[in-house]
Amino acid sequence: MRYIKRELERKFLEVNSFFKAVMLIGSRQVGKSTMLRHLAQGESRTFVSMDDDFARELAKNDPIMFFQIYKPPVLIEEIQKAPELMERIKIMCDESDERGRFWLTGSQRRMLMKRSQESLAGRLGILHLYGLSQREKAGVLDVPPLDFSFDGIVKRVELLPENDINHVFEHIFRGAYPDILDANHEQAQVYYQSYIDNYLIADAVNDQGIRDIAGFRRFIRACAALIGNLINYRTLAEAADISEATAKKWLEILQDMEIVYLLEPYHNNALKRLVKTPKLYFCDTGLCAFLTRWPTMEALRNGAISGHIYENYVVMELVKNYTYAKNNATLSFYRDDNANEIDVIVEEGGRIHPLEIKKSANPDRKSRKGIRAIEKSSLTLSHGGIICMHPKPFPIDANNYLIPSNII
Repeated sequence: MRYIKRELERKFLEVNSFFKAVMLIGSRQVGKSTMLRHLAQGESRTFVSMDDDFARELAKNDPIMFFQIYKPPVLIEEIQKAPELMERIKIMCDESDERGRFWLTGSQRRMLMKRSQESLAGRLGILHLYGLSQREKAGVLDVPPLDFSFDGIVKRVELLPENDINHVFEHIFRGAYPDILDANHEQAQVYYQSYIDNYLIADAVNDQGIRDIAGFRRFIRACAALIGNLINYRTLAEAADISEATAKKWLEILQDMEIVYLLEPYHNNALKRLVKTPKLYFCDTGLCAFLTRWPTMEALRNGAISGHIYENYVVMELVKNYTYAKNNATLSFYRDDNANEIDVIVEEGGRIHPLEIKKSANPDRKSRKGIRAIEKSSLTLSHGGIICMHPKPFPIDANNYLIPSNII
């Protein structure tokens, strides 16, 4: 299978040169181990997975013996299955000044973050990997940082493939798992069903203690059907025939497994009457399309969910971009009780970029109620506009533009 260069490689190596241990968190099959094994080529690093029954039992029962067999520098995959190793890793980090001794991967975010904060604070760098971005698939990673000024948008457009609706929805429909990139339609369908059974359901049962498998399957499908909406636990509970308390717990599990992504609402003391409920998205649009039973890319592109899944695609491309970038940014959305809404707000370096998302190639440039509402506040706004299918950047006014979705 061909290796696809990942944008996170640069950041991982930078963090690895500073910390004694680095943990890479992401959902199953997004390419965590593949990327790390690629980066480890040419060095004598030991590899071990906690999916291996023998290695896992040894790790749980005798961590000292475990590291006598699997000597550092070491890559330990799916570390959440053997949290007993964390304390021993802490001791070994303190015994050596060597950087990058321990590479860890895991697919259960909340538990890993809690364990690492308890045992490895100050010793561990934590990074996140998502499925393939559109730029990783295209092999175009050497581009300037995302800049929403008109000149910045033009520079990125010149380096990337054209903004074509069929290309975009092929990326959306196929999804971002590396193993599926060259699969035909039939193979892809079997892959997604196997992914749900062998990873998603199995991990939920074995690691999270879920016993109502049929209800959990209904719940996952209900989540996929409601992407782009404010979370409504009553609706999710009714669709899965479970209690609202169970719906809340199960959504936390899906978030912990990085199957879903919750976009938090914008908060600022200068603005009143803002909603406090997050919006629901899937980390992988291909899995979402499979769960909502769209048979072809064309059916998805023309179907009732097309606008929501396009929004999901844009949000996750922004998440990937800023997760791998040198500088941090905060993503949120704006909605007040007057139904004024901005799909995404990017806060970066003290600047606020308001962004609408429209699947159209020629969106209504006057339908920017949310941006106009926030413009009246005391907040200082920077460049923004409408991320859409327009082929080229086009000015709307002095600070807002039509932004082709292929640049993100």
